[in-house]
Amino acid sequence: MERPAWAPQGIDLTVPSVSRIYDFYLGGSHNFEVDREAARKAMEFMPGLPKIMQANRAFMRRAVRFAVDEGITQFLDIGSGIPTFGNVHEVAQAADPEARVAYVDHDPVAVAHSRAVLAGNDRAGIAAADLRKPQDILGDPVVNELIDLERPVALLLVAVLHFVEDSDDPRAAVAALRDALAPGSLVILTHASYAGIPLPEQRIGGTVGVYQTIKNPLVMRSHEEVARFFEGYEMVEPGLVPMAEWRPETPLAQEDPYAFSGFAGVGRKA
Repeated sequence: MERPAWAPQGIDLTVPSVSRIYDFYLGGSHNFEVDREAARKAMEFMPGLPKIMQANRAFMRRAVRFAVDEGITQFLDIGSGIPTFGNVHEVAQAADPEARVAYVDHDPVAVAHSRAVLAGNDRAGIAAADLRKPQDILGDPVVNELIDLERPVALLLVAVLHFVEDSDDPRAAVAALRDALAPGSLVILTHASYAGIPLPEQRIGGTVGVYQTIKNPLVMRSHEEVARFFEGYEMVEPGLVPMAEWRPETPLAQEDPYAFSGFAGVGRKA
């Protein structure tokens, strides 16, 4: 396979990546045939996957605008993926040109493409680090240059925690990040779940199996399990709800049924 100009050297073009699969669902162009093949297999079981990803992005944009309205101008987006239209820095800086955004991802393609997109923007940058190693994130020079942890920060954990297995102790990682944040900070979080998906659980399991096969397990957690990630935060109304139900800007009756899949919420550190 010929390597595209935007693909960093050393990337194995035969191994699917969840960030590139996500890019494909959103209609992006920074994915390989191996990613598209995995996405199409997953969509055989859940044809509404692109709608779920669109609902996830729509929630993220609403939550970022909420954070700016609350006076927060610093954003730490972990597991940020490949930049697409309406990314965090675009939404935040449209609302407040002074907003600063530090993206974090461990996918080399996501990091390389983010650097290209953010070139010339001195209020946004990308760090190559992994959620499972929060101290690496907190000590990263890019993060430290952009984010002042002595002031409130909006921490985004959007569609990332369901790719961290319990054996990697995601709650400890989230707690370490929380403890580093100043009072008044927000956590903006979405998570996959069997709840809300308009399909039988057995069929959804087919999609989960695809992610297992590509060695990026998709961990579906219950409402109670997702709520534990908000320990140490006070939930912002309306609480932990299906993505489409978090402060909707259009009538819910107009939403696709898949938009109510999984959970979304925002918490504030006291």
